[in-house]
Amino acid sequence: MSKRTEKTIVDIAEELQLSVSTVSRALNDHPNISARTKERVKKMARKLGYRPNALAAGLRNNKSKTIGLIVPRISMFFPATISTIIQNKLQEYGYNLIICQSNDSYEQEKTLVNTLYSARVDALVVSTTLYTTDFSHFDVFRDNNIPLVFFDRVPKDYNVKVIKGDDYLGGYTATKHLIDKGCKDVVHISGPLTCCLYSDRVAGYKNALQEHGLTFKKNRVFYQELTRDNAWQTCEKIFAQKPYPDGIFASNDTTAITIMEYCRKINLRVPEDLKIVGYSNDPRTEIVTPPISSIDQFPGMMGERVVAALMELINGKQTAVPRYSQEIIPIQLIERQSSAGKAKTSKKKVTLT
Repeated sequence: MSKRTEKTIVDIAEELQLSVSTVSRALNDHPNISARTKERVKKMARKLGYRPNALAAGLRNNKSKTIGLIVPRISMFFPATISTIIQNKLQEYGYNLIICQSNDSYEQEKTLVNTLYSARVDALVVSTTLYTTDFSHFDVFRDNNIPLVFFDRVPKDYNVKVIKGDDYLGGYTATKHLIDKGCKDVVHISGPLTCCLYSDRVAGYKNALQEHGLTFKKNRVFYQELTRDNAWQTCEKIFAQKPYPDGIFASNDTTAITIMEYCRKINLRVPEDLKIVGYSNDPRTEIVTPPISSIDQFPGMMGERVVAALMELINGKQTAVPRYSQEIIPIQLIERQSSAGKAKTSKKKVTLT
């Protein structure tokens, strides 16, 4: 089988007996080229199967018009929503997006960083793995003054632009809400503390307990990857013996939904016997029975702010030496039936910034 030969603008020019420069301008819709010539050139380009060489063009002008994005898992609601927003907004600026998954593997994340650097992306956007504590593999971008933005799962002491949710306030708000509803024994199911957002939510949980006169108990906090299987196993530990907790704050909605399923298995009523608050406001929380209260992180707002930050950096508004810069996206408690009951306030939604 013979190897396919790529057609170039030289081939188009020879077919139409035009200059190479005229063909190039016609393909790029230059205003000095007539509409008739543009149509002839584009028709011949289609006939010959011509494909623009973006890589070669990028090498000439040192711009690939492509942004790299690394997320833990595209299957999760929050990163999937943000990825969609980022792609749609970047297209408005004429940029394409390469989306990569680390699958929460630190080694895979390092490989992807090197791959995207070699692909000459114009900037890199990252939500790190659960276990990323050393960020030196990103130095190749930072040291070469290539725009670098972290979101959601971010470093705390690495000189880059950071856009994150108010996870401390989210943890505090979720826990205070359960206390306000009358809960005296609130369990928290957290992600690993190697990830900044979970350490912040745990801190908010602790402070809410302490400010309301409740004792923080280490055996009432569980640290794990927030999967359905892990949530089910944790429920087996929590409900292995009485007294059962009267409230659970789960650090993601997959865990909150799994808790609801487990309660049905053991005939525990929600919210009468147990009140539940999740995190992320995943659309599934509205359609389960009963609907689950959750902390909304506003992924649309975060995605838009990521793109705005990228454009500022790409357009040269960053300093010569990158500095740590943090932007906080607000959270909102969305109260639903899973935490219903007598409360100190009649408000259904509380917005905090």
